[in-house]
Amino acid sequence: MAGYRAEDDYDYLFKVVLIGDSGVGKSNLLSRFTRNEFSLESKSTIGVEFATKSLTVDSKVIKAQIWDTAGQERYRAITSAYYRGAVGALLVYDVTRHSTFENVERWLKELRDHTDPNIVVMLVGNKSDLRHLVAVSTEDGKSFAEKESLYYMETSALESTNVENAFAEVLTQIYHVVSRKAMENGENGNGNVPSKGEKIDIGKEVSDVKKAGCCSS
Repeated sequence: MAGYRAEDDYDYLFKVVLIGDSGVGKSNLLSRFTRNEFSLESKSTIGVEFATKSLTVDSKVIKAQIWDTAGQERYRAITSAYYRGAVGALLVYDVTRHSTFENVERWLKELRDHTDPNIVVMLVGNKSDLRHLVAVSTEDGKSFAEKESLYYMETSALESTNVENAFAEVLTQIYHVVSRKAMENGENGNGNVPSKGEKIDIGKEVSDVKKAGCCSS
């Protein structure tokens, strides 16, 4: 059937991690993006879960493998395996709980200790629907993001505001890093661009970008 692609037919596979304190809404962001579901009764994540979703950028099918972990300290031993191979991250805080924003710096340091410098990171202020309870202003979120060269967005998994946009922006930026690198490598205009459905080693792609020194956004 024309135009139909099998579920596992994709051009790129990107691993994206969700990080941030427990209770900021990481799991609901994941379920809203991948399944369009939201649960007020969602329990704390135990260990690690992941879900996938595909989207199209520049007519390429990008499959996102999004990992979600418990924010609690007692699960901290999983960090290096959790971060391994990640090319994007959503660093989430709860706009109604200032302490979750204060901890963003520590999460960012841990992320940077375990991943490639070219990882695409978006700071996400979640629960923007609870405007009357806001404890972290948009300006504070934005200025931290600017200082640390992160993308920034406020989301509401409950109202489905900006959830798709946040993930799509991260995946699009990762794609730009990888495709720019492929173009630089290919003098014949095609170089290392993978053929349709070929699985590429994103870790290698990103380390190549690192060696070449990638333009900052």
